[in-house]
Amino acid sequence: MIMKMLVTALGRAGKGLSSLSKDDRGIGVVEVILILVVLIGLVVIFRDQLTSIVDSIFARIAEDAGGV
Repeated sequence: MIMKMLVTALGRAGKGLSSLSKDDRGIGVVEVILILVVLIGLVVIFRDQLTSIVDSIFARIAEDAGGV
């Protein structure tokens, strides 16, 4: 009796895992998350360079706006 229930449960679990491996609806979400992780990593790595570029851009905008 217990053995039959165990075999039935394992069979259902196998079918569930099989259908889960064929389901690809979450693939797009995983790709977006990986792209975001890479972009955040690049920002962290090049933080100083990006900060200096943005500061120089804003300084130039402020300088040009003062001339108007």
